[in-house]
Amino acid sequence: MPAPPVPLFSVLIAARNEAANLPQLLQDLTAQTLLASRFEVLIADDHSTDATAALVAAAVQETSFALRLVSLSTSQTGKKAALFAALQAARGPWLVCTDADCRLGPGWLAAYAALIRRASQANFISGPVLLTGPSTFLHWLVGLEFAGLIGVGGACIARQHPTMCNGANLAYRREAFATVGGYADNIHVASGDDEFLLHKIHAAFPGSVHFLADAAAIVRTAAPDTLRAFLRQRVRWASKWRHYQSAASRRLALLVLGANVALAVGVGAGLRWPALWPWVAAAWALKLGADAWLLNPVLGFFGRRQWLWGLLPLQLLYAPYALAVGLAGWRGGYQWKGRAVR
Repeated sequence: MPAPPVPLFSVLIAARNEAANLPQLLQDLTAQTLLASRFEVLIADDHSTDATAALVAAAVQETSFALRLVSLSTSQTGKKAALFAALQAARGPWLVCTDADCRLGPGWLAAYAALIRRASQANFISGPVLLTGPSTFLHWLVGLEFAGLIGVGGACIARQHPTMCNGANLAYRREAFATVGGYADNIHVASGDDEFLLHKIHAAFPGSVHFLADAAAIVRTAAPDTLRAFLRQRVRWASKWRHYQSAASRRLALLVLGANVALAVGVGAGLRWPALWPWVAAAWALKLGADAWLLNPVLGFFGRRQWLWGLLPLQLLYAPYALAVGLAGWRGGYQWKGRAVR
């Protein structure tokens, strides 16, 4: 009996207590327009306490594509450990990562394949991610801020100064991962399975990082349903900032924080010295205009131009938010998936 063909893509998914979300993700993977023989899916169960493992084990017998359950040993915990365990069992030359609570369009993997055909020297591809949720004021602001992060990340990649990406939608060449040492030098940092790898691959292979600006490749994930959950998520993301080795990422973080704090300080100065108000107003208008210029095409790409109305309130709230999250992330320590993480 001939051996099965080696797939082009190995889709890696770290899952912890995701039994409620995995059926929808598996349906989306079944609906992919890319031939089932061209990809496999490996779901690494990170010591779930629900029916995650049983659900995946049952689905192995039913899916049209190759699906495998990877179980972590007692000494392996966390997303990086789960992704690496899945990678070790994977067969494809390209590893594609998404999260268990995401939704994928049918052209998701086909869009990656098309970019790889066009850019044969690519080693890392960052994909677009859209937050979904109810039409509430909080969701508008959260979705707008997140779309800004995706837009800035894509723009920096286009200028070949990669700064950020999102682990819910990315791909990298297996050989490049091995060349840069994978997660070896940042395994002690719970977060950063995405951006540390982005920075290292760019440093080792300049010009080989791409952004997948294709609407078919958009991955959708639910926004945090409460303000507390949102802040916890952002503190988790911010916890990796102090470990950045990328000068471009550090400069961008300082620029964004500095600009927003300066605007807030300007308002205080205007209250103290009214003669400064024209200058303060001009600074605010310049910042809002620049943000709108960046966000308009990004929100158009995502079909969410109505979120642009949240730009002014988001700007008003951003300085205290960025400071609080940055300080909490610097301190370290947060809750994730029922675990206390340092």
